[in-house]
Amino acid sequence: MRRLQPGDGPGRKGYAVHKLLLRHPLIRTLTELRGNTRACVLTEPLWGLSMNLCLPYASVFMLSFGMSDREVGLVASIYMFSQTIFAFLSGAIIDRYGRRLSTAVFDFLAYSVPCLIWANSQGFWFFAVAALFNGMMKVPTVSWDCLLVEDAPRDKITHIYSWVIIAGNLSALFAPISSILVARLTLIPAIRVLYINAFVVMTLKILLLYYFTTETQIGKKRMTAVKGLTWAEQLSGYKGAFQSIKASPGTLFAIVVSVLVEIAAMINMTFWQIIASRRIGIPDTLLPIFPMIKSLLVIVLFFTVLAHIKQAKLIVPLVGGFLSAILGALVLISVPGAGFWGYLMLSVSLGFEALGYSTLATMRESLVAIHVNPDDRSRVMALLQTTVMLVSVPFGYIAGALSDINRTLPFALTMALLLLGLVATLVYFRKERRTALR
Repeated sequence: MRRLQPGDGPGRKGYAVHKLLLRHPLIRTLTELRGNTRACVLTEPLWGLSMNLCLPYASVFMLSFGMSDREVGLVASIYMFSQTIFAFLSGAIIDRYGRRLSTAVFDFLAYSVPCLIWANSQGFWFFAVAALFNGMMKVPTVSWDCLLVEDAPRDKITHIYSWVIIAGNLSALFAPISSILVARLTLIPAIRVLYINAFVVMTLKILLLYYFTTETQIGKKRMTAVKGLTWAEQLSGYKGAFQSIKASPGTLFAIVVSVLVEIAAMINMTFWQIIASRRIGIPDTLLPIFPMIKSLLVIVLFFTVLAHIKQAKLIVPLVGGFLSAILGALVLISVPGAGFWGYLMLSVSLGFEALGYSTLATMRESLVAIHVNPDDRSRVMALLQTTVMLVSVPFGYIAGALSDINRTLPFALTMALLLLGLVATLVYFRKERRTALR
C-alpha cells in the first residue's frame, strides 16, 4: 500500500483552498506585506475597536447636552480649523522628528487625550476643546501615511489602501456593543464608557505601532537634511513643494478630489446621525446597526468589486464612486419615516453610500500616493492637507445652519459637492487622454 504523501487527502484540499485564496489580489497583497506597511495595516483594526464604536453616537451625544444643530456644526468647523493649522505644520514636524515618533506622539494628543475630554464632557466648551486637540490628527495623518507607503511597492498602493479601509470597517462586528450599552445604561453614561474604552484601545494601538515599526529610509534622509535648520527655514522649504504641486496636473487633481470628498464625508458623518434620529425617527439603540451594515457592505465590496480596480484605469471607479455617493444622499433625503419602507430605503441608501465613499476614499489616497514625488512626500502632503482643511473649515458651520432650517439640506449640499467632483474627474481624464494622443 502506498504511503500517504503530504499533498494527499485533506492536506491537498487545504493546499487547493490556500492556492485559490492567493489568487485573489487583496489576499495576495496581504500575505506579501512586510515591515512598516504590515505593522500599519495589522494594527489598524484597533482603530475600529476604539474610535469607531463612538462615532455612530458622536453628534447625538452633543445634542443630548442641549446643543443646537448649529453648535454641532460649529464644533465641526473648530475641528477643521485645528486640522488646518496642524496640516500646515505637519511636514516640518515630521521631517524634524521622523515619521515613527511623530505618529506616536500626535496620535496620543489627537485621539487619546480627546477621548478623556469627551468622556467627561458637560457641554459645548468641552467639545470645542476636544475638537482643537482632535485636529492635531493631521500630523499623524501625514506621518502614518508615510510609514505605510514609503517602503511599500508602488504597484500595490491601491490594494494597501483597500486593506486599511477594510481594517477600519472591521469594527462593524462589534457595533452591537454600543447598542447594548445604550439600551442598558442610557445614552450619556454609555457613550462615556465607550470613550474610556477608546482611550485604552487607542493608546494600546499607538504603543504597538511604535514598537513594530522603524523609521523609513526617506524619513532618515529628511531628518538628516533638516538637522540644524530653524522652524522658519524648514517652513520656507514649502516653496519647492508648492512649485512641485503646480507642475503636476495629477497632484492638482488629487487635491480637488480630496477637498470635495473630505467636505462631503465630514458633512455626511456629522449629520447622518441627526437626520436618522431626529427626522426619520430611528431609535437611539438602533443607530449603530446601520453603520454596522454599511461597514459589512464595505468589506464585501472590497473583496468583490473594489479588489479589481486597476491603477491604469482610475476614471471608472472615480465616476462610479461619485455617482453612487450622490444616489445614496438622494435616497436618504427621500426616506419618509421609520416604517418598513423607511428602513428599506435607508438600507438602499447605505448600500450606495458604502460603495461610493469607500471607492472615493481609496481613490483619493491612491491618487496622492501615485502622483506625489516620494522625496517631497511629507511637505507636499502637508500642503495638500492644509488646502483641504482650509477650504473645509466653513462647511461644518454652513451645514449646521442648513440643518437648523431643514435636516435634508446638508445632504443637498453634499450632492452638489459630489457633482462638482464628477465634473472635475471627467474634465481631467479628457485632458489627460488628449495629452496622451499628441
